[in-house]
Formats: sequence, structure tokens, C-alpha cells
Amino acid sequence: MAAIITDQLRILNARNFVDAVQSSNNSFYAWIGLPDAPKFQADWDANPPAPKDSLNESNFYWDTMLALKKINSGDVSQVVRKINWQSGTTYDMWRNDITRSNPSQPSGAYDIYDSNYYVMNSEYKVYICLYNNATPENGFRGGPSLDEPNFTDLEPREAGSSGDGYIWKYLYSIKPNQIIKFDSTSYIAVPTDWDTNSSYSAVRENAKTSGQIKIVTVRNRGVGIGTANVTYTRVPIRGDGRDAEATVVVNNDAKVESITVSNGGSGYSFGTLDLKEGGVPKGTIDPVFDIIIPPPGSHGADIYRELGAYHVLSYARFENDSQNPDFITGNQFAQVGIVKNPTNYDATSILTKDKASALYALKLSGIGYSEATFTADSDVTQTVGLGSTAVGKVVSYDPSTGVLKYWQDRRTAGFNSDGSKNSDPIYGFSMLKFTNTPALGGNINIIPTSGNTLQIDRAFTGVSTVINNRTYYLGQEFNKGVSNPEAEKYSGDIIYVDNRPSVTRSSSQKEDIKVILQF
Repeated sequence: MAAIITDQLRILNARNFVDAVQSSNNSFYAWIGLPDAPKFQADWDANPPAPKDSLNESNFYWDTMLALKKINSGDVSQVVRKINWQSGTTYDMWRNDITRSNPSQPSGAYDIYDSNYYVMNSEYKVYICLYNNATPENGFRGGPSLDEPNFTDLEPREAGSSGDGYIWKYLYSIKPNQIIKFDSTSYIAVPTDWDTNSSYSAVRENAKTSGQIKIVTVRNRGVGIGTANVTYTRVPIRGDGRDAEATVVVNNDAKVESITVSNGGSGYSFGTLDLKEGGVPKGTIDPVFDIIIPPPGSHGADIYRELGAYHVLSYARFENDSQNPDFITGNQFAQVGIVKNPTNYDATSILTKDKASALYALKLSGIGYSEATFTADSDVTQTVGLGSTAVGKVVSYDPSTGVLKYWQDRRTAGFNSDGSKNSDPIYGFSMLKFTNTPALGGNINIIPTSGNTLQIDRAFTGVSTVINNRTYYLGQEFNKGVSNPEAEKYSGDIIYVDNRPSVTRSSSQKEDIKVILQF
């Protein structure tokens, strides 16, 4: 049985995702991870591999996760392809009948949403092209646009005085805060609250007449039509609507020169121009017209449907914060993702923090702790009992506070990065946790890459420490020198993963993470 998933379902799914993010019942987070990507694949940075989708891989994403940033209700928006207006470009026009058998012109797109029928001007105003000067003489492919639309009139009109023939309909202006968050090289934002925001009420109200005709095009001018050089008014448009009328201009060659809709009527889903009822004498060859049907509700009623907003952009800013330094510096990340409804560590309650660390950490002390170094991505160990060793991978070390952040994955428990078992693991196959209470035969010693042996500071509990009258915030809570991640590993649903070339984080930079989801 032949079937399709329609564009409208895609738009609905995009809308539902935005609603899910904005719901107080959910928590969506952007995350960064994988600080040692070249150890997985030597040419990772030049050729990042495609992410894998499985429950096993989801666990691994959690293992190498660094930090999470909450995606708030104002951080997500439906978006559409960015089509900038450029002088001399021939754009498609809105049509409701674009299919594989009737492609859009001049792009040749089989789907209206794949065609270039709308633009954003240089001032971030968005317009839909209702007519591109398509005529029988140019093969109904339209002509170049010469006048940049830059008006906010509610009714469609030409943009300038060049005579390029284009008719544009103003839809909305992208707000400054939307530009900052949602503008990208390929996409522009669509308002998330089109139906309720008073800023767009004038456009919505202008579209209150559903099925109102705006454009009638001439596909064939006919021969011997009417009387040469005569204008016929109030020519009715017949169909399933009512009251629409047009003005028909016949040129000196007794051919139809132009058609202008004088009354758009209402309720049309199809139609034709009734020349006979309009008093236009029949010619030797009848002209052919296209009655262009607007989208349901008319232009501006539902911009998500009108523009095909089945993409969603989510935004998150990873920025260093001295008050809550969850985002590490001095190391890299090579994965970006989105997770839905992670929980708090060792709890079932949904995580709601603005940002959260996904790393383990130790507060270290001892002679020379401020001069010690730990090589990023190297192994760090603790003897936790007789013949038992905990192993972690170094993410960062702050010599000012003595805080060592690390992660543990299958590689620290005798397995390879692909999940296969190591034939000769150094420390066995058990993933043991670092601890402030080692068993018999264990100790609290931590050996740095260089410097004196240090110890877990079992005297320290809290989220900040004072050194030389200065308060240092540590980003996560310590209990007797040991800190767990703020987010429970393997919780929630990882719904998006992107592998990318490694990015090295520094204290002076911030990253704007913009993820495009296509439904």
C-alpha cells in the first residue's frame, strides 16, 4: 500500500517538540563531552565519524560527558531555511499545487517548502513572494527581483519602482533577541508565539478571511479576446468560494495583458475566471489562467504551515562562571548533544539546575599541591583496597584549589573504546570508585603527573573554599574531599548527538551551541 508522511505531520512534530521543551514537566539539556576524541580515532578532528544510535552508545555518551546546560523555554524555536533577498535573483512564488508533476519555478522543487518562495531582507523582515512576474513569454519561470521589499503594509504590493513585476506579502520582523539566539548561516527563526503575541496581531487579523484570492496569473494570453485595448472590470472568479472579482486588461493585440484581483472574496480552494459572465467576448483561442489559492486561513494566519517550519533550533551558551564553574577549561570537547529529563545524582527527581557538572571530582591537599600537574586525558589512580585500584581519566586540575576533575568509562575498567575486552587489563575488569574511605590495604594517595604525592582532603566538605582571604567556588559539592556528578549518569533520554572536531575550552571564551533538529 502506497503511503506518505506529510509535511504537515513534520510541522506538527516540530511544534510538539517546542511545546515539550517549554513545558514545566520536562527538562531538556544541551551537553558537551568526549575530551579525548583522537584516542578513539586518530583523524577524528579531520574526519569526525558519524554518531551511533544504540542504548549501549547512550551509556558511553554519559561516561564521557563533561557538563550540561539547561535549554529554557526561550531557547528553542521553529526555524526555516534562510533565503536572503539578493538583487537579480529569480525567486519562486507561493503556490498551493506544487508536486512532482507540477514543480515550482524556476527552482524545479517538487515540494513548495523546498522552493525559494520567501525571503528575509537586510533588516530581518520576512516576506512571501506571491508573484514573481511569471508570464507566458518567460516560460512561466518568472524574472529577476530588482527591488528589495522593505515595507510593513498589510496588503501585498510591489516593493519599488523598477517594474520587476514582483508582488510581496509582509509576514513578520525577526526580533533582536531571536537574531542573537536563532540566526544561523542556514536558518532563520519563526516566532514561537505567533497565535498569541500582540506584536503579530495586525498580520493575523489581516488574514482572517480564509480562501481570499490575491493573485491570478496568465498562462496563455489567448487570441482575439474581447475588444483590443479595453479594460474589463468586475469579472467574477467562480469556484467553491464567493464574491471574488478581477480586472482584466486586453492589449492592442486582443490578448489578455494582465489580471488584477479587485475583490479577493472568501472561501476558495479552487477557482477559475469567468470571462463570459464578466462581459469579455470570447476569442478564437481561449486564454488560460491560474487562480492562486492561499494557504488555509490565508497568508499570515499560520506561518508555521505557510513557511514549512519543520526544523527546530535549540540554543545553549556554555560560558565560564566563577560563581558556578561547571564548565571545565584547558581541555577539549568533541561531542554535542541533547538529553531529555536527566535526573539529579542518586535520585529520581528531574534535574532542573541551570547547568550541571557530569564529572567526578576530588579535592586534593598535601605539600606542593599548588605546583602539581596532571596531564589531561591521562590515567589517575587510587589504591582503594588490597589489590584494588580505581582508575579515572583526567579532565582538569586547578592548582589554586586542588580540585581534580575526571571521568570513568569502559576504558578504565579493562575494555577498549569499541566495547571489546582488553586481553591484558592493568587493573582488572571492575570499575571501582575513588573513595575517602578505602578498604584494608588501600589509601587516599593520588599521584600527579609531576610533583609530590597528594591526598584526598577528607577534612573538606562544601561547594567553596577560602584561600588567602579569597573565596573560590568549585562548581559542585564535595563530601569529605569527594564529589559526584550533579546529573545521574545514564538517566533520561539522549535524543541528539553530534560528533565534531575538538574544541579547546579556555577561561576567556564561550560557546553558543545551536542544534538544528529536522522532523
